[in-house]
Amino acid sequence: MHLILRTHVAATPAQVWQGFTRELFLDLAPPFPPFRLRRFDGCHRGDEVHIELGAGPLCYPWTSLITDHGTQPDGTYFFVDEGQKLPPPLRFWRHRHLMQPAAGGGTYIVEDLEYRTGLRALDVLLYPAMWAQFAWRRPIYRRWFGKPGQVSPAKTDR
Repeated sequence: MHLILRTHVAATPAQVWQGFTRELFLDLAPPFPPFRLRRFDGCHRGDEVHIELGAGPLCYPWTSLITDHGTQPDGTYFFVDEGQKLPPPLRFWRHRHLMQPAAGGGTYIVEDLEYRTGLRALDVLLYPAMWAQFAWRRPIYRRWFGKPGQVSPAKTDR
């Protein structure tokens, strides 16, 4: 299944790229399911992120590897995380993070996500929850990087 969400923020692509820190990652976590960050190396090729989802006997590890990062000729910064160990029912996870220059200034943060469970019907059923998990990030991104037309906050200086 493929999902794309775009959020326009005031900061430049370089500022947004620099702002993808452990602190932002923690701030982006939705309230459900329960979430624990076990490891965050960063957003460069070869870095790993380890989290646990759930609680008690229903606690599942999730490990992602940053498989690519860089800057495209148009000034878009990007990194890609791919699931190595996934909680059920997920079998495939690839998440491209794009920080594209916006024509009128600022940046479009693009969440380009592919996931699969192995059952097309289940992929479709999960789509609204996946959409909600990533739509949750929009106001957080704007709090960190400013609303278009405003000066971006200094959170990228962390």
